[in-house]
Amino acid sequence: MTTKTRSNCVVAATLIAAFAVGMLNPAAKAEPSGIKPNILLIMVDDLGKEWISCYGAEDIETPKIDALAKGGMQFHNAYSMPQCTPSRATLLTGKYPWRNGFVNHWDVPRWGVGYFDWKQKENTTFARLMKRLGYATCAAGKWQINDFRVEPQAMKKHGFDDWAMWTGYETGNPPSAERYMDAYINTPEGSKTYKGEFGPDLYADCLIRFMQEHKTEPMCLYFPMALTHTPLVATPDEPEATSKLERHKAMVRYTDKIVGRLVETLDELGIRERSIVIFTTDNGSTRSITGTRNGKEVKGAKAKELEAGVCAPFIVNGPGLVPAGVETDALTDFSDLLPTFVELGGGSVPDDLIVDGVSFAPLILGKTTDSRREWIMALGHGPARLDKDGVRGANDFATRVIRDKQYKVWVSNEKKIIRLHDLKEDPWEEKNLLDSGLAEHKAALRKFQAVLDSLPDKDARPLYEPRAANPWDKKFKISICISLRFWDWNQPRKSA
Repeated sequence: MTTKTRSNCVVAATLIAAFAVGMLNPAAKAEPSGIKPNILLIMVDDLGKEWISCYGAEDIETPKIDALAKGGMQFHNAYSMPQCTPSRATLLTGKYPWRNGFVNHWDVPRWGVGYFDWKQKENTTFARLMKRLGYATCAAGKWQINDFRVEPQAMKKHGFDDWAMWTGYETGNPPSAERYMDAYINTPEGSKTYKGEFGPDLYADCLIRFMQEHKTEPMCLYFPMALTHTPLVATPDEPEATSKLERHKAMVRYTDKIVGRLVETLDELGIRERSIVIFTTDNGSTRSITGTRNGKEVKGAKAKELEAGVCAPFIVNGPGLVPAGVETDALTDFSDLLPTFVELGGGSVPDDLIVDGVSFAPLILGKTTDSRREWIMALGHGPARLDKDGVRGANDFATRVIRDKQYKVWVSNEKKIIRLHDLKEDPWEEKNLLDSGLAEHKAALRKFQAVLDSLPDKDARPLYEPRAANPWDKKFKISICISLRFWDWNQPRKSA
């Protein structure tokens, strides 16, 4: 079995309600009355499962997020990428980092040089595809893969009708460091400081206002939250929080509150029944914070290959569209989001656009009990670097992890499998089975080796048109190693 319901009573009630409104036909679930479902993707920054109570977190309660899980579908095997840039580029394009080139983290406003270039077909975002399907599009929160000083309308060029994005720290512009209090935000009107305002409220306000203005249209809303990334700060609800842990918890609770605000807005506008909400996070928690999950202390694993770093919370909720009370071990990762959105919107990915992901729309609409994935992958650990040609991955072949429902392998920069774990027996990845002689372990290694053999030996570079240098651009430094030989000039020299 790939999915299970939390309660037989929930199942019975759901079936009765479905029958009452004539929804037993699965095809009717995708677009009731021919109406395309709204899509709201909420992605929290730097938060692992150990801080979501429906995933077994013991040091916090997240009732609004838990309600989404209870009334929808909770995934247990969903991969983000390990860090900010790889996760964002993957979900926006449907391509793994080894293909889209954003193999490692690259903070564009801070370091310059490279950027997420809208002119490259390979960088086509889900927003641009959804607009072609008649969707109104909006994004709010954290972008960080373009510099709004260089291109103030980058969001529009990537397919968003409206936006309110923290600019990211723009080197040489101190006010831009603020994403929380006194937030520095880019909108269609430009970038400025919102004095005395708490950024997370402003990002949510933008989305809520957009919902109100476009409630009669299909909407695709993208909310890459600024919370809960460092710096750890007090929130308007808990201004007295002082320690790192107190502030982190306050930020998680404020995240939960904002999720509740958005869902309540869908209810108030009368569009919840045709809206699908996806809640997830971009990677594990910051490493300085430790939480407790199912009786186990879990240290934040952002940018690590551990499951705590890449196996993200992932919840899909949509009353009347998505079956309620379901937990699933179906495999999915961030590359699947673009094709899923397109299928939900009634379209198909263009034939000339390569994507690595596979739509899981049939699963969340109750048409099947499993995804079509045999394995999932995560890569993108550590920062990118510069060479004479621009931004590139830290190594020619990035480390990565690949897993199925039971087994997981770690892969080195040399494109070699270096660890094998049975996640059902060893969920904390403490026992390496690489040298095991058991037939099932050898079979798992053969399966993953075949996946590895299908990948290129060298990862792609980010695709962007070179632009004129800016004063804040990070400089490529050439290191030259000179080997000197010291001669004893008193000794006779051999002829050449």
